[in-house]
Amino acid sequence: MTTNDGAPGLPVLVSAEWLAEHRDDVLVADVRFYLDGRSTREAYLRGHLPGAVFVDVDRDLSAPAGEGTGRHPLPDPDTFAATLSRLGIGDGTPVVGYDDVNGSVAARLVWMLRALGSPAALLDGGITAWPGDLATEPVEPTPRPRTPVPWPAERIVDTATVLAESRDPRHVLMDARAHERYTGAAPAPADLRPGHIPGARSAEWAGNLADDGRFAAPERLRERFRALGADTAATITAYCGSGVTACHDLLALEHAGYTGARLYPGSWSAWAPDPDLPAETGDGGPHGDPHGDGERGRA
Repeated sequence: MTTNDGAPGLPVLVSAEWLAEHRDDVLVADVRFYLDGRSTREAYLRGHLPGAVFVDVDRDLSAPAGEGTGRHPLPDPDTFAATLSRLGIGDGTPVVGYDDVNGSVAARLVWMLRALGSPAALLDGGITAWPGDLATEPVEPTPRPRTPVPWPAERIVDTATVLAESRDPRHVLMDARAHERYTGAAPAPADLRPGHIPGARSAEWAGNLADDGRFAAPERLRERFRALGADTAATITAYCGSGVTACHDLLALEHAGYTGARLYPGSWSAWAPDPDLPAETGDGGPHGDPHGDGERGRA
């Protein structure tokens, strides 16, 4: 499955050196998120890249959770456009997102923008890769006009579609959570049931990383995803706990040359609460190398 429908203007990843040279040409977004109750706003105020605006995963990148939606449903197009406008992300504004966990959270914003055809990239290595000083003063964005754009139907799937496609090898379903959450050996507190969606293949997001915490080279990622069936798949769909770290897999797929992959936004947080939906535990199939030093067990 290889197409060329990536967002124009920016590659999937940019280096800190590139960002330092093009700082005035892009909007930088600080996208941090913690499941352990730490305040992302306080982390931002303790130190962020100069000029970076603060983006809240719960408030800015998600709609309110409801029955069957999972913890982080995608916002509706009008609401998301208004949010982006408030953040200073107008039509065509180039965006570079970063976090402090190897891109596993900021990937959500970057994927959302790229899925809508907007120029967006992930800062490879995140905040720790930045060579300069950090700022502590909050940045007040300058609002810019943003036109609502519907979420492309071909890039998003719902629970019914995932259920219909499960166990069909033509439809590859990748689970981006830590492998021990996939098997059920060590579920996170947020997992209402242990295990994974039947037929899913473990593709832990941290397996997309090299030893230095940056993304692995495209050829290594191609080997990884080829082993998971990407080359012969009719569709590729990624999910995780709540549709956040799955976007890391989606960006890694695109970096490796596989674009057009889909997100299951509800993910395990939408699937697990429904007792009528099946679940598997154990190692149900081939899984990615969990190598990498990113924090595990994220959303």
